[in-house]
Amino acid sequence: MENLIRKIKYSPLWVRLTAALIIIAMLCTVFFFVGKRFGTVVEQKVTLLADTDPAWNKPDYITYEPIVKNEYSRPGTYLSEINGLVVHYVANPGTSAANNRSYFNGLAKSGATWASSHFIVGLEGEVLQLVPLDEIAYCSNERNKDTIGIECCHPDETGKFSDETYSSLITLLADLCKEYKLDPLTQIIRHYDVTGKMCPLYFVEHEDEWKGLLTDVAAAMTEKE
Repeated sequence: MENLIRKIKYSPLWVRLTAALIIIAMLCTVFFFVGKRFGTVVEQKVTLLADTDPAWNKPDYITYEPIVKNEYSRPGTYLSEINGLVVHYVANPGTSAANNRSYFNGLAKSGATWASSHFIVGLEGEVLQLVPLDEIAYCSNERNKDTIGIECCHPDETGKFSDETYSSLITLLADLCKEYKLDPLTQIIRHYDVTGKMCPLYFVEHEDEWKGLLTDVAAAMTEKE
């Protein structure tokens, strides 16, 4: 090793520069993989520790899996008041809650668009919370500033929710209405009611079904009293 160092030391300048560049490249490669591994471990530990949202008394049926803070899906902007709940559909038939969480989380790197929600209700009725309830999510345009957004998965292009998704959505809406003292008949709205977008599609095309959903939430709140 000493002989090698001595040879490099007394070699022409171009040889020394080449050797230095090779050493720097090797060190950078080592640091990259060590850093990547360390970052993954830290992220895993943070995910394990972050099992609750201090902004509210989260029920046990909700899994808290916050997406990373970033300008495209979780800007960390403080949500000063909550005046309503907005129901959406994912518009991507057959995808799971985990699939859609990954998409929102991946926007931190892709920067493809600005989108997220506080909750996703899955095809099997699973409920994931992605954003703390004291932060805004990018889902309801001008109503981002004072509402909680809920995305719902659906099995086909009609946008109709499965029985499991519908049941969990009713429970979630009822719990949020009780938590924030909201009137389910007037303060639960559709994305459609904010911008005119056909979302959630099935409940825009079937107005009676939407009215029935609101009635079911009100009934669920009464049952919980």
